[in-house]
Amino acid sequence: MLSPALVSPFAMLLNPESVVQAMEHSERLAHLHSRVYRPLDKPLIPKGLAVDLAEFDHLVDEAVEVLEALDEDEDSAEGDSPLIC
Repeated sequence: MLSPALVSPFAMLLNPESVVQAMEHSERLAHLHSRVYRPLDKPLIPKGLAVDLAEFDHLVDEAVEVLEALDEDEDSAEGDSPLIC
C-alpha cells in the first residue's frame, strides 16, 4: 500500500525524497525492460545549401535597401507639394 504522501501529486512535490525512495523500491519499475536507442547515421547537411542561403540573404538585403530608398523618395516628394485642403 502506498503512503498517503505518494498518492497526492501535491504531496509528492513537497517531499521528492519519498518519491525517489518509492521508485527505488518499486518491483513494477524494476521489471521494466529498458533500451537505449541511438541513431546509426548522422544527418548530412549539404554544403551547397549554405551558398544558396547566403545568396538569398544578399537578395533580401538588396530588396530592403531598394524599399528604403523608395520610401525616402516618397517622403521628399511629399514635402515639395503644396497642401490642398
